[in-house]
Amino acid sequence: MARYLVTGGAGFIGSHIVGRLAELGETVTVLDNLSTGKAQNLDRWWRQITFVEADIRDLDAVRRVCEGVDFVLHQAALPSVPRSVADPVTSNEVNVSGTLNILVAARDAGAKRVVYAGSSSAYGDTPTLPKREDMPASPLSPYAISKYTGELYCQVFARLYGIETVVLRYFNVFGPRQDPASQYAAVIPKFITALRRGDAPIIFGDGDQSRDFTYVANVVEANLRACTAPSVSGMVFNVACGHRTTLNDLVGMLQQILRVGTEPVHEAPRGGDVRHSLADISRAEELLGYSVLVSLEEGLARTIESSAPPAASL
Repeated sequence: MARYLVTGGAGFIGSHIVGRLAELGETVTVLDNLSTGKAQNLDRWWRQITFVEADIRDLDAVRRVCEGVDFVLHQAALPSVPRSVADPVTSNEVNVSGTLNILVAARDAGAKRVVYAGSSSAYGDTPTLPKREDMPASPLSPYAISKYTGELYCQVFARLYGIETVVLRYFNVFGPRQDPASQYAAVIPKFITALRRGDAPIIFGDGDQSRDFTYVANVVEANLRACTAPSVSGMVFNVACGHRTTLNDLVGMLQQILRVGTEPVHEAPRGGDVRHSLADISRAEELLGYSVLVSLEEGLARTIESSAPPAASL
């Protein structure tokens, strides 16, 4: 049995990773400051895990939780492009300095491998599709810069210090427990919430921008495989479905599942947003054994089902 540390484990993606590890009977420690994560995300597994409320910017706290750990799944970050545009300093402190603390502590504790949650925002708005890991980075926002800098630190630590690191570039992850109420909520929970209420979903721009939406179970699988795949230290992998969907088409799919006809409204495009995003996932398939377990359509249905209001009792 291995010992895992999941940073940001009370967050959306992190809690799904924690749940899967707990189901497998692994020993799991969660580090989260609960700034964006929620303790209730872990209610189902609370007795099976060790929870430490602390900030990744606190190196002493990070050192303590890294003691005796085999694998570090580093999900903790301050997400959102708009948030980083409004406050680039805090995004940098959390996503860059916090990641450096994780790497230093994991190295000094003798951890076997650090798996880092990267972001497809590193590619920026380069017109070439699909995005391949060997393409040059071209970040468009402070958030993208901070996540890409974390990648570079992972690669440098693998070369300089011998600690194994793997970078997973996530593409537009969605699923249950993604907070629709946040000012910086991702588009899918926002759209679902609006359509359920009979409100018009808001699309920034013409809606023809496209994304490679990825259900969270696929990301969990990629993380577990990245812990044990041989000969991949220092490498970067796209984690996605390999298909792109426009926001207009996404609204249409949600309308069909929810059986509503409320049409979206369009507002001015947001600064820092990329136009199109599509992943080449062949490297992850070949070297990690990654596969798409849940399609976009099935993932949307599961997400909607999980967020359905409880039936009224008679």
